[in-house]
Amino acid sequence: MTATNAKKTENDLRQHFKDVRAATEALCAPLEIEDYVPQPVTDVSPPKWNIAHTTWFFEEMILKPFAPGYEVFDPRYAFLFNSYYNNVGARTRRDRRGALSRPTVKEVYDYRRHVDAKMDELLAGELSPEVAALVVLGLNHEQQHQELFLTDFKFILGQNPLFPVYREDFAIEERSGPRADGFVEMPAGVYEIGHPGDGFCFDNELGRHRVFLHDYLIRRALVTNAEYLEFIEDGGYRDFNLWHSEGWDWVTQNEIDAPLYWDREGDERFAFTLAGRRPLRPEAPVCHVSFYEAAAFAEWKGARLATEFEWEAAAARFDYGLRWEWTNSAYLPYPFFKKAPGAVGEYNGKFMVNQMVLRGASVATPAGHSRPTYRNFFHPHLRWQFTGIRLAK
Repeated sequence: MTATNAKKTENDLRQHFKDVRAATEALCAPLEIEDYVPQPVTDVSPPKWNIAHTTWFFEEMILKPFAPGYEVFDPRYAFLFNSYYNNVGARTRRDRRGALSRPTVKEVYDYRRHVDAKMDELLAGELSPEVAALVVLGLNHEQQHQELFLTDFKFILGQNPLFPVYREDFAIEERSGPRADGFVEMPAGVYEIGHPGDGFCFDNELGRHRVFLHDYLIRRALVTNAEYLEFIEDGGYRDFNLWHSEGWDWVTQNEIDAPLYWDREGDERFAFTLAGRRPLRPEAPVCHVSFYEAAAFAEWKGARLATEFEWEAAAARFDYGLRWEWTNSAYLPYPFFKKAPGAVGEYNGKFMVNQMVLRGASVATPAGHSRPTYRNFFHPHLRWQFTGIRLAK
């Protein structure tokens, strides 16, 4: 998690800070007070916690150590809004974030205004390269939470039998790019993988290295809802031969028979979106599938998922950004990876076990927050993110 250059001037960074922080609050504008607190499952954080935690990052990582004379807004918030930074101290249990009816939403917004004002004072002055890098990191962290806000809040709404609408004009799940047929042919050879070192990246992208790849094909287009529906209607969820053993256990134990948010009335299929429950769009890329589902679909199709290295090597030859795309690569450190000391080093390195890599970006990813080397990662059963499928052979 490193800012590999410091090209922005202090004024650029000061305005960028204001823009990113404002974007988070704009996402919250359609919410009612009651929307800020629910947490239906451990993996989903309430909106109030999300907007408090991103504020906590700037207070804890930047203002407290680097702003002389800074007075914390409320010393109890260091415990309440820490996520997983053991170096910082104790924290609220992850599955108890939705139990925090206090502090109130108003108090959390007061907290944001307090921290924003102090950050503006800090950014108005001359910054050391260390502090500037931490600010850039904090802004990228907040952009990650902007996407998490949408995915988490969609899950919260999706548990409500009333199918509430976040915004009538926000059916981002239905977006589809130009249809691109066929496969990209990639020749065998040695390819450079990892961030080249120009511009911001997270530390898990570093350790640029060479890999040898055999000849392979990777599809230009993502798998669509129509294609995935064929898999369902052909008995894909009933054929154990298509599934990893853990995937089959997950399907049977949880009675999974379709992507998350799909349902049906008679012969008509529906999908819950951020604009409410709507008829399924056949041409849209399939969304909210687990790694297990992606791998089973690929097996049914006589194909496979690309490795993250194959994906990155070919990324310039297809369009991406509609879905986070499951790869067939475990989330592991690159050669030469070094974990930073202290809390910053906890950001990525300690999660490099039992998770799978996703590449690209999604319709919920903030503009400018994606690049070919970006490595997202989740446990294989999770599907509340905007996840999809690209086939390889």
